[in-house]
Amino acid sequence: MDKKIKVKIVAPTKKIYEGEADLVIMRTKTGDLGVLKGHENLSTVLDLGILRIIEGDKEQKIALLGGFAEVSKEGVSILTDSAELYEDIDVERAIEAKKRAEKRIADKKESTDIKRAEIALKRALVRIELKK
Repeated sequence: MDKKIKVKIVAPTKKIYEGEADLVIMRTKTGDLGVLKGHENLSTVLDLGILRIIEGDKEQKIALLGGFAEVSKEGVSILTDSAELYEDIDVERAIEAKKRAEKRIADKKESTDIKRAEIALKRALVRIELKK
């Protein structure tokens, strides 16, 4: 009996990932969710975090910067505005983005969009965490 689950991650401009896994762990707005073959059907909103795709002794980690996931008997389908594979992340750039976001938040200028700065900070932190 095959215990693999199909996984597909799609962004507006390209397919990020397509393959099979034994286990998929994703960050949702209500916490982490692990999915195995045969999981109950569901749709969920994804939060910024690291998506883990585990197959045997291999683990693929992807910086998932929000989106939606649908789990069905066919597998896991993820629609996201942005996702980055480990090898595509420039950690130095992420560290600089983190510093800029922290500075904007700390300055508290009236013209600063604090919510946007907080999201930029979270994105940078996800990228940095993935590269550790």
